[in-house]
Order: sequence, then structure tokens, then C-alpha cells
Amino acid sequence: MDLLDDDSGNTPEFSVSELSGAVKRVIEGEFGFVRVRGEVGRVSRPRSGHIYLDLKDDRSVISGVVWKGVAARFETQPEEGMEVIATGRLTTFPGQSKYQIVIEDIRPAGLGALMAMLEKRKAQLQAEGLFAPERKRPLPYLPEIIGVVTSPSGAVIRDILHRLRERFPRKVLIWPVAVQGKSCAPEVARAIAGFNALSPGGALPRPDLLIVARGGGSVEDLWGFNEEIVARAAAASEIPLISAVGHETDTTLIDYVSDRRAPTPTAAAEIAVPVRMELLSWTGEAGSRMTRAMGQRIELRGQRLRDLSRALPRAETLLDTPRQRLDLMADRLPRGLIRGTEQRRVALSDVAGALRPSLLTRVIAHGRESLGRRTDRLSLRPITREIALGHDRLDALSGRLGEAGLRRIDSPRQRLDGLSRLLETLSYKGTLARGYAVVRSGEGHILTRKAEAQDAAGLEIEFADGRLALGGAAPRPKRKAKEKPEQGSLF
Repeated sequence: MDLLDDDSGNTPEFSVSELSGAVKRVIEGEFGFVRVRGEVGRVSRPRSGHIYLDLKDDRSVISGVVWKGVAARFETQPEEGMEVIATGRLTTFPGQSKYQIVIEDIRPAGLGALMAMLEKRKAQLQAEGLFAPERKRPLPYLPEIIGVVTSPSGAVIRDILHRLRERFPRKVLIWPVAVQGKSCAPEVARAIAGFNALSPGGALPRPDLLIVARGGGSVEDLWGFNEEIVARAAAASEIPLISAVGHETDTTLIDYVSDRRAPTPTAAAEIAVPVRMELLSWTGEAGSRMTRAMGQRIELRGQRLRDLSRALPRAETLLDTPRQRLDLMADRLPRGLIRGTEQRRVALSDVAGALRPSLLTRVIAHGRESLGRRTDRLSLRPITREIALGHDRLDALSGRLGEAGLRRIDSPRQRLDGLSRLLETLSYKGTLARGYAVVRSGEGHILTRKAEAQDAAGLEIEFADGRLALGGAAPRPKRKAKEKPEQGSLF
């Protein structure tokens, strides 16, 4: 019995590390290379570049890790909801007393219901060309008004507004929507269409840029931005649109159709506007560089001009040779004139010696004979015919001139007759002929009111055929027809 009791004391003692190491060797020895099929659950991508994820089925979960160098070679990156076949080796992590699979290769084995629906919808929209790069519009460099589609109560809108104030303050219009749940997709689609329906320069101005933003969450939380109605509304937007849904690792359909995808809502604000201080610094630096460049260019041109001026001869030097040549020519001019005059005198003497009166007589006689022959050949018949034709043309032109003069006079005469008839129609005399009358006071003032007529000492009433004085007023002589008619009361 003692020996049996002492057997327990022969069991070796292991430290925690030794035991963990022994377990690690057993697991790695038995499962050195395995292939596991399961659905990708949680996916984490820290800044180190490694990928940590969960593989799960309906009853169990196993942790997995993909080292940075291996992850870069994957054709398909693991995403939450994907059904995959992972190839690797099992090992343990002594720090937390758990086992995990170190994945060397991962390939899709099938998608979950949501992911399958998403892939089908994505393929359909891509086939329609909604993801094409040429459809994406450039963002305005400095938008005046920015429209934000998000929840007004979340941290997202505060982050966007705070970032815009820091970089370059702009006017912001917020369209509040639900960012998850059943009402998310229709509200977001209506918000995008509503911003596009605004009139530029209206009471509520139209934004120059749209930001659709939401914080991070699971696939189910972000599913509203995977709906087809949201993707088509974003694609149909005439206003450039930035999608900022979820974190950097989250991807939704609106990211593919938007003009620009931002990894976070804060990054969307940074993409939307530049940094004001950087712009001011850049413009100041550009102005200084321009000033220095202008100064250097002017200095360089001035130096080149001075160099060229030194290479040019002096003005006095340029004039010395022409001045000397002018003096030489001035000395030779008198002699040349005398010599030219003498030569011409000799030539004239030679010509005068050969000239005789008989020669002139023969030339004159020959000219008279030639003139006589030409006179005989001259006939007056062509001249007479030309004169007759001229008379005919003159008569025709005289007739046309008379007709044109008559037409020229008839038109003003008709216009004058029309104006005369119009004047008679508009004259107050014509109105008097239709039964109206002009009432004047005894002094000749025209009366237009009953009270003025009651206060007047006498009245004078002008009819079409004359004037009638009442109450002691003397009738005045009728004015000439050329006088301008008075404007009075007609009744």
C-alpha cells in the first residue's frame, strides 16, 4: 500500500511553459497540415499587416492568423461572411492557452446568403457599367456648399464638421437619415435625389459636393448601403459624391459607384476641402517665387543689354566714314558740274550744225501730206450716228427721271393727307362736333370741375358752331385755325 501511495510522487512536475510547449508539440505533430472549411467571422487587420480572423460553423469557432508576407500573396482577401477553405497548420498560443490555425492559403468555398446576394448584385451593377472609372466625376477643388447624408445624432457628423472647421470652413447642409435598419436604404436614396433636385442659387442652395457617411459596424449594420436603390441613386447623382461608410476595411456597393471612396468619415472631410493655411502658405510662397523670378529675369535682361551695348560701336565712330565721304563728294561736285555742262554744250553744237531750214520744210510738207490723206478718210457718218444714239438715251433717261420724281412726290403727299386726316380726328373741334362743349370762366380759364363753375363770375361755353357767354362774360373772338387747341372740359 505504501508503494502504491508512493507511486503518485514519481509523476514528473512540469512548469506551465513546459506543459504548454508539450501540448504545442503534440498538436503541431498530429495536425501539421490541415484543410478547414468554414465561414469567416470576425476579421481584424492591425497596423502590423497581419490578419486575425475566426473560422466558424454552426457549432464551433477556431481562431486563425495570416502573417503579413502570406497575406500579400492571396488572390482573395478574407471578408466577413465568406465561406472559405483554409489550408495551414495547427498550433497553440501559450500566452492565452488557446489553439489556432496558421493559414498558408485561403480560397472561397462558397458565400453566405448575404454575401452571395451582394456578389450577385455587384456583378449586375458592374455589368451595367456603373463601376466604370470614366463615369466618375472629378471633385470640386474648393466647394462652396457641402451636403452630408448621415445621422444627425452620431459622432460621424461631429467628426466631419470638426475636420472641416480645422481645414477650410464651408457651408454644410445636413440631410438626416437612418444609417441602419430597414428604413436606411430608402432614406439615403431619397436624400441623394433630394440634394440633386435643389435649384442652384435657390432659397436652399444646391450643394457642390455630397458626402454619404456612417461609422463602422458589422455586415448586417452596413447592409443598407449595399442595397441596389442606394447604389443606383449614387450613380445617378449629378453632384460629385464621396462615400465614407464604415472603417477602412469595410466595403459596400456605394463605394464602387461613388466618385470617390474615403476610408473614414474624417478622411472624407479631408478629401472634400484643402487646408486653408497650406493654401495661404502656398500662395505666399508662389508670390515670393514669382517676385524673385521677375527680379532675376529683369536683372538678367539688363545685364545682357549692357553686354550688347558694350559690343556696339559709338555713334561718332559710325558717322566718321560717311562724313568723310560727304566731304570728298562736296569737293568733287563743282568740277563734275563744269565738266558735265561743257560736254552737253559740245553735243548741242554738233546737233545744231546738222539742223537746216530745208530739212524742216521737208518734214512740214510731209506732215501736211499725211494730214490731208487722213482728212479724206475721215467721215461724219459715225459721228452723226453716235449723236443720234445719245439723244435716244437722253430721252429715255428724262422719261425715267420724270416718273421717279412723280413717285417720289406721291408718297409724301399721301403721308401728308393721312396725317391731316389724323389731326382732324384728334382735334378737339371734332369732339365738339360730336356734341361736347368747352367751359371757360369769364377770364378765359378752362373749367374742369363743378365747384370752379359755381365760383366763376361768368361763364363762356364753346360749341361746334360758336361761343355762348353767360352771367356777364363777353364772348371772345374765335382763334385762328393754326393755333394749338386748348385742352378743356368736354361734356
